[in-house]
Amino acid sequence: MSETTTQVKTCDCFHCGLPVQKPGEFAAQIQSVSHQFCCHGCMMACQTIYAAGLQSFYNKTPEGELLAPPPETANDFQAYDIDEIQADYVDQLDDKRTIFLLIEGIHCAACVWLIEHALYKLPGVLAVDVNLTAKRCRLRWDNRETSLSILMQHLARLGYAAVPFDPETAEGALAKRHRGLLYRMAFAGFAMMNLMWVSIALYSGAAEDEFRELFHWVGFFIATPTLLYSGYPFFRNAIIGLRSRYLTMDLPIAIGATATFLYSTYITVTGSLDGEVFFDTVVNFIFVILIGRYLEALSKRNALSATRRMLELQPKLATVIDAGIQQTKPIRSVKVGDLVLVRPGENIPVDGVVTEGESAVDESMLTGESQPVRKQRDDTVVAGSINGEGAFVVRAQQVLRHTALAKIIALMDEAQTSKAPIQTLADRIVPWFVVITLTLATLTFMFWVGSDFEKALLAAASVLVVTCPCAFGMATPMSIAVASGVGASNGILIKQGEALEFLSRVTHYVFDKTGTLTEGRLKLVECQAVEGSTAQSLLQIAASAEQQSEHGIAKAIISAAQEKALELLEISAFHASPGRGVEAEIAGSKILVGTAEWIRSHQVEMNSEWQSKVNQLEQRGISCVFVVKDQQLIGVLGLFDTLRADAKSMITAMLAQGLKVTVLSGDRQQVVNSVTAELGNIQRMAEVLPGDKRQFIQQLQQQGDCVAMVGDGINDSPALIQADVGIALASGTDVSIESADIVLSHNQLSQVALARQLAARTLRTIHQNIVLSISYNVIMVPLAMMALVSPLLAAITMPISSLLVIGNAARISRIFKR
Repeated sequence: MSETTTQVKTCDCFHCGLPVQKPGEFAAQIQSVSHQFCCHGCMMACQTIYAAGLQSFYNKTPEGELLAPPPETANDFQAYDIDEIQADYVDQLDDKRTIFLLIEGIHCAACVWLIEHALYKLPGVLAVDVNLTAKRCRLRWDNRETSLSILMQHLARLGYAAVPFDPETAEGALAKRHRGLLYRMAFAGFAMMNLMWVSIALYSGAAEDEFRELFHWVGFFIATPTLLYSGYPFFRNAIIGLRSRYLTMDLPIAIGATATFLYSTYITVTGSLDGEVFFDTVVNFIFVILIGRYLEALSKRNALSATRRMLELQPKLATVIDAGIQQTKPIRSVKVGDLVLVRPGENIPVDGVVTEGESAVDESMLTGESQPVRKQRDDTVVAGSINGEGAFVVRAQQVLRHTALAKIIALMDEAQTSKAPIQTLADRIVPWFVVITLTLATLTFMFWVGSDFEKALLAAASVLVVTCPCAFGMATPMSIAVASGVGASNGILIKQGEALEFLSRVTHYVFDKTGTLTEGRLKLVECQAVEGSTAQSLLQIAASAEQQSEHGIAKAIISAAQEKALELLEISAFHASPGRGVEAEIAGSKILVGTAEWIRSHQVEMNSEWQSKVNQLEQRGISCVFVVKDQQLIGVLGLFDTLRADAKSMITAMLAQGLKVTVLSGDRQQVVNSVTAELGNIQRMAEVLPGDKRQFIQQLQQQGDCVAMVGDGINDSPALIQADVGIALASGTDVSIESADIVLSHNQLSQVALARQLAARTLRTIHQNIVLSISYNVIMVPLAMMALVSPLLAAITMPISSLLVIGNAARISRIFKR
């Protein structure tokens, strides 16, 4: 109903157009005119629409279609504002939150338009993306400006019932759709078998005697329910597409089936002897197309089995110990701080710390470690790993979507639904397929109709059925979905599909040194104090000053102090300079712990004796950290780190492939040269600050290089963001992982090369799939236009192209089986 057609009967609801049972009970002034409504929900929805200035919603409602009355909505919206409840559905409980809502009542593109525009007008709403097919809304809002309950109430006033999206519910809906497809396919198969006997009778001579019309009517009564029930999805999608002014691929199938059926019905009703009926053709190709779609659904599930295996790692139940009593609870009921008993052979349900007992745990799915890892008191465990023969108790630290396993699955989902730049080509081309298909079918019919109407009809139907953009449309997303799934199973977490495309084009790899090329396990090997002081006193002061720092050097110094059972002193006025050092006050004295250049910037001088000692240490690859007290140098700490075992082989392979390699480090040049000496002819940049790393990568990009940055620390975050592809080791900080496009969860440097192989294989597969899909249409469409392909053969070959694309995409996983 549009705003321009407000002259409706008084017994029609002004909002939905349905009859008003009790005139006068629900009435409201809309733009100074009194209107009748069928219920309170319609009245409130209409008032809200006009108050928001969105009355053009009615213009976007498909002509002739009545709006459904608003569904009943819950009244306990405020419950979803409780952080403990909301934590099960949002990405993280910070100021800006993201949630997926399942929305009941969406039925057309006008609803999508209304929801998106109405929510965007509310304060605090940052992003709204409604999926009409899935009836799902991705909503991002600022929790400081508005609450989730207010947004859900606003949707309710518009006439839409929204609830937070639950993956288990979605999985159930998917299974229901698969069952529905199977039922329709079975019905069509049963009809096809019965029609086969009718066809055999007609082809055997019954078409020449008095039983001809009887067999025609039998075929009609079998084909009609088959077309209406088994063919319903094609007609529904075609009509929805037309209403939305979008031509779907189901439209040609619906037209082909309808035209063939109507012609056969005409011959049957008129009893004409000049034509044949093709009820068997209609039923046969509907059955075959349904088989193809069912096989596609199965193939997709198999190709994406990595995601399903990850989901299966998360237990649905957990044994919680409360006041000494063991209770089996749903995993959603487990809270942070709960004690969870893990029995032998069970999957660990939460991330946490072992408080009692010990066992060997299989973490291979998450860390790549093939051998079980021994876990005892105070060791950490992660959800999804499998307990061995022992039993232990875990204190939950992270549950549900906050566990490491859930974050991996979330990354997989995000990657599988993202679009690579190459996919935009397919998105632009696919809509034109239907127009081209309809044009070619019309030309085919016009060419043959002059000589043989039936031949023209079947040839046109064959063109409508055989032309298929499905394979072309799946070429990119299917390949990316498989690559992200199998990549995650092997420790390569791809956060965006476009990262694969960029990674395949990388010409220059830039590595952070500490924690990336090296083991990242810095160890204190030297502790030289000035005369009159002791090494223990020096270490105690340095560790105390570093106790609030997250840097790897700080952790190594504190660990060394703890090994010597040194008590950390109380500090104040702590301040950290990233990549340089820290300063703090201890008992009124100002302490500096950092690099040589940094302490010089604080007007602290180093005599020649100390300079000589430092040079000797750096030539051995030992990084020096200087400790200053009240502007006086009181000692030097030497830390050593070794290259990762796989660093040399990986760098050698990259150089052999003609790739450029650069090492960036905040260490002194002598230390960098010494540690990376065995890596060969690579570029080495020393004493680089975090901001300088970003500028260096920017310079490489300006020179025409496609750059991948590999790092693990907070200092690497600006560079990871600036690079064309940012790769972070999962052993690094959360900040670096958030900044990266690809995360290596197994913490193996060799995975950098493997990720490049995966990217190259994925892009090659995408190109192969595009060629496959185009080749299929180039070959089959001309044959169909020449009337050399029957509608049944067209229906058989159409899904084959999609199955070939799916099967070829599934081959990507073989890269990990070498």
